Amino acid sequence: MKALIFDVDGTLADTEDAHRKAFNDAFVQFKFDWNWDQALYKKLLKVTGGKQRIRFFLEDHDPNFLKQDKIDDLILSLHQTKTKYFIERLQNGQVPLRPGIEDLINEARAQGLTIAIATTTTPINVRTLLSVNLGEESLDWFACIGDGGVVPILKPEPDVYNWVLDKLGLKAHETLSLEDSRNGLVASQRANIPCLVVTNDYTEGQDFTGCVQEWKNYEGVTVEKLQAVHKNAQL
Repeated sequence: MKALIFDVDGTLADTEDAHRKAFNDAFVQFKFDWNWDQALYKKLLKVTGGKQRIRFFLEDHDPNFLKQDKIDDLILSLHQTKTKYFIERLQNGQVPLRPGIEDLINEARAQGLTIAIATTTTPINVRTLLSVNLGEESLDWFACIGDGGVVPILKPEPDVYNWVLDKLGLKAHETLSLEDSRNGLVASQRANIPCLVVTNDYTEGQDFTGCVQEWKNYEGVTVEKLQAVHKNAQL
């Protein structure tokens, strides 16, 4: 194994509830009578990308809303407002890394193992999450950061993983991805990258058929353990 490729939302940090609350804050600002509770948001997470998630919600709950003029501009503005509220939560320290993640990143760096990111979230979300929790210098720790701004098609398509592999100059079998959701797993599989799934409250119970292993947390996770997982995946 020559590289670890991390997803962000739900993997590096339990961000999903902060995203949900930020969406609701944006709805209030726009005076929309929508409220996404945890049960609904768990269903909406089947769709990657915030703008796509808003559209998916409207297709089911208020399809006529989508027929208005300049709907794309409205969804874009709504999502930008949501991002503003989410960034505020990050900057206020409300979204820490998942327990064990910082130790794992530090150990990988100490051992000279390449680390990278493959996510569908927006670039500013990634930068702020890392800077607040690990310091601004942490942005340079990752050999490359593939995010929702570098490819037009998001997970479960493999585009962002293929982009990362190209930047790293590595073959898929030389890497291991860390994901938390089925969409992430499928994207990794379509790029032929073995995937370890570490679930959270929002993704537990999804279908993770084909992952190399499924864990509930990062407690006690070491590079040595991940090397063993990767080796077994090659057998």
